[in-house]
Amino acid sequence: MQIAIINDITLPYNKVGPEYLDRGIFFGDGVYEVIRSYNGKIFALEDHLERFAASLRAIEITKIDINKIRDKIIQAFEKANIPNAYIYFHITRGSGPRNHVCSDNLEPNFFLTVKELEDDTKVKNTGIGVITYPDQRWKRCDIKSLNLLPNVMARREAAKNGCDEAVFVNDEGFITEGAASAFFAIKDKKLQTSPLSANILPSISRKFVLKAAINIGLGIFDASITPQQAASCDELFIAVTTKDIVPVVKFDDKLIGNGKPGKYTKALSEEFRKFTE
Repeated sequence: MQIAIINDITLPYNKVGPEYLDRGIFFGDGVYEVIRSYNGKIFALEDHLERFAASLRAIEITKIDINKIRDKIIQAFEKANIPNAYIYFHITRGSGPRNHVCSDNLEPNFFLTVKELEDDTKVKNTGIGVITYPDQRWKRCDIKSLNLLPNVMARREAAKNGCDEAVFVNDEGFITEGAASAFFAIKDKKLQTSPLSANILPSISRKFVLKAAINIGLGIFDASITPQQAASCDELFIAVTTKDIVPVVKFDDKLIGNGKPGKYTKALSEEFRKFTE
């Protein structure tokens, strides 16, 4: 007799619900997106959907109508009626017996939540601390996959050290990105960030940060940076969908500048907000 145990309940295997046989649980076999709204308006929806569709294509999950996904997002957002909302959604390849190779006939699973965003005013006014952490992720970080265990481990280590984010450093000694963010440095009125590659997520926030930088007159230096170089920069910050631009005032226990958010980071944040209005 084939059986399963779910917590303290033993039952026949054929009675196990599909939510427990999801390939997202077994293998991280799926992709996700996070979108936010500002004052009742979803920000950069089409940019996020375009990236989501690219991730689906990359791992060959088919039978997905992006127009229907858009409709579900909008309907859920309107029903939730949360002005500043955090919208998470993912699609997995489907549910079935645990096997690396599965049938092409599986029906993909869709999941979405809409929650209220926390007020981030304090963190933007004071800035955050970050630590560096070895980049142990797979080589296709341009795909926004559900495989996030290295990110979880990095963020846990950051929390243990009283920091809000971990910044990945690859085997060559260069910063790639944050565990849940894009990473930026400012020096001599130039904005520097890692160039996009298979090991870098094409961050939507990054796209708008670069636009904001041009608008306020910063030069853009698209090049990798070492932790030592970052620690000597005038200003550092991260960019993430749920908080847009967040100043970094402490980097591996070293204060950046005077230990307070820098003037260009503040100016970028103000310019970024214009895109959301």
